[in-house]
Amino acid sequence: MYLYIGRFISVKMRRSPQTTLVLAEFLQRKQEWRYGYDISRNTGLKSGTLYPILMRLAEHAMLETTWEAAEAGNPPRHMYKLTRDGLRYARAQVSTAPLRINRSRALEGATGI
Repeated sequence: MYLYIGRFISVKMRRSPQTTLVLAEFLQRKQEWRYGYDISRNTGLKSGTLYPILMRLAEHAMLETTWEAAEAGNPPRHMYKLTRDGLRYARAQVSTAPLRINRSRALEGATGI
């Protein structure tokens, strides 16, 4: 599927139930920064499935990323938030999902991303 972003950029991204599940999770709180761990917990996706999806979305400018300033003794944490284009893309992907997003069905195919 191609998504037209702006005037001159067309992005081809692979559509999977797991990616749609992640996008639906971001749509729950559209403007908030999210930790990968929380997304993993809420979607049930393992880190080996989730983080490649997050990296791909960030590479295509669908997600903004930042590092949280670490408190003494704690490592910094990566945070993610939908961009304006990411919000449009997420809405389009979730609204055109073949069926209502089924978390257990998405998890069944989690190893085949």
